[in-house]
Amino acid sequence: MVSIDEVARLAGVSTATVSRALSGRGRVSEASRERVRVAAASLGYVASASASSLASGRTRNVGVLVPFLDRWYFGAVLGGVSAALMRRGYDITLYAATPDAAERRDLFDTFLRRRRVDAVIALALELGPDETGRLSELGVPVLAVGGPHPRLPALPVDHFAMARTATAHLLSLGHTRIAYLGAGPEFDLDFHVPEQRRRGFEQALADAAVPVAPELLEAADFTIDGGFRAATRLLARADAHPTALFAASDEMAIGAILAARERGVRVPEDLSVIGVDGHELGEFFQLTTIDQFPRRQGERAAEAVLARLEPAASAPSVSRELPFELVVRATTAPPPARP
Repeated sequence: MVSIDEVARLAGVSTATVSRALSGRGRVSEASRERVRVAAASLGYVASASASSLASGRTRNVGVLVPFLDRWYFGAVLGGVSAALMRRGYDITLYAATPDAAERRDLFDTFLRRRRVDAVIALALELGPDETGRLSELGVPVLAVGGPHPRLPALPVDHFAMARTATAHLLSLGHTRIAYLGAGPEFDLDFHVPEQRRRGFEQALADAAVPVAPELLEAADFTIDGGFRAATRLLARADAHPTALFAASDEMAIGAILAARERGVRVPEDLSVIGVDGHELGEFFQLTTIDQFPRRQGERAAEAVLARLEPAASAPSVSRELPFELVVRATTAPPPARP
């Protein structure tokens, strides 16, 4: 096994310089850092994580709490978190904060208190006072992502504004018969994302003096299949006849496009469709959407906690809402001309 002394000899520096260069902690000239990097690579040297942890008191590991592990959005954000951490030599540990009260209590009372992480990122989780207290007791940086938090640094997402912008786009094209695919109460969990997006939809209609039509509201489950089923029910109703549809997630919007195709409804000639999220399939379906840049959200979250762990690093401003952008593609157009 290659030792740190061998790397130091080959690079022509001290072992302390090798340690600082490879850990990213402490001041090392760029020339020395590069010599250490080349020497370590040529010898196949990898610093011992356990030894580094003992020496520094750090695990170089960040814990990420997520409500779901099998949803596209969370996977995209985690991809950004992981990429940013890996660039700085940190590992990531995932913790599923399920709705089950006993499992969630164990997570905060047992697993996180084993002190295996240097920081914690809570992704799209509305933490209660007891849970926030448990995290504060860890004595490590904690960041909430996806919503505001009264006691923690946060990178919130303005779901209300995103939905309002999406609906305003349809209204600007001349649509007034706008359907909405949202979610039932069982999906309205942390930060009440479905409720916020529905409120944004309704506010945009109110701004344009367009009444909400109850027959144009349909609940789904934020999946492609759920969007397909909800849009199929909607388009089959004799009293519906929307000229546009806003789905509260891109996956539901894609499902709605597939449902429209199956019924012979042309998109966008007969029905305009817009979603929210910035899903990777959006470009394939030429879906008009509100892109919330989920991968970049993860990168910003990682950068924010790394700045707390390594103060010399630059950090994004915390407690400011994350950006979003209207991306107009081929699924929205003015409503069909009346005969």
